[in-house]
Amino acid sequence: MQTIRTIIVDDEPRAIKGLKIKLEKLFPQINIVDTLTNPQKAIAVINQTQPDLVFMDVTMPVLNGFDVLAQVESPNFEIIFVTAHSDYAIQAIKHAAIGYIVKPIDDDELIHAVHQAKKNIQAKNSLGQNLNLLSQLAQTHTSPKIAIPSQKGIKFIDLANIIRFSGVDGYTKIFLTDETSLLSSYSIGKFAEMVKDQAFFACHKSHLVNLNHIKGLSNNGIIELVYGEVPCSKNKRNELLARIC
Repeated sequence: MQTIRTIIVDDEPRAIKGLKIKLEKLFPQINIVDTLTNPQKAIAVINQTQPDLVFMDVTMPVLNGFDVLAQVESPNFEIIFVTAHSDYAIQAIKHAAIGYIVKPIDDDELIHAVHQAKKNIQAKNSLGQNLNLLSQLAQTHTSPKIAIPSQKGIKFIDLANIIRFSGVDGYTKIFLTDETSLLSSYSIGKFAEMVKDQAFFACHKSHLVNLNHIKGLSNNGIIELVYGEVPCSKNKRNELLARIC
């Protein structure tokens, strides 16, 4: 019987304990080599350990499960996402034919997911599936919606509803027309690439604004938006005026 080297990543210790008990009871061939509550540390451990299978919680602080998958060096392992949500996260996972189970974990669903994972491990097609998922998330610039990884999973947001992207300590804060905001671990450069063909303008190294939501530009280079304001670099002002006028 082939041993399946497995890692569990979940920010809730109780959830890890419950899943570990179920796996040890139902699948003697699964060898749990590590459990982690810190998604940043999980990236390093996965890179070093190169497991066969990873159970990955979708909703974690700072980095969610999709972020972790995107940042490992080579996602050549089978992954089963574990989520308490049954909406946008599930749809994204289904689209790429990735395994998932919903909290609270049902034994039959777990058995089905693991059996499918075993088949994929034997067929050695895990890398292709994982890259397909990451590709689906990255290609959102061709759509009027954009996929934004956040602490709660993936949010699909209409580009028209985004006022600006602002870089904050390596992360990006997204300001929306309903006066709410989202924080994503993606850099502002990543978002700039994703919306490069849309009506957005990099007015500053830390700010990317929706041209449709600009109300004015002051003499001292401050862009007035429908919600808030941001600076515009001196060397960007003429280009901004050309884009708007």
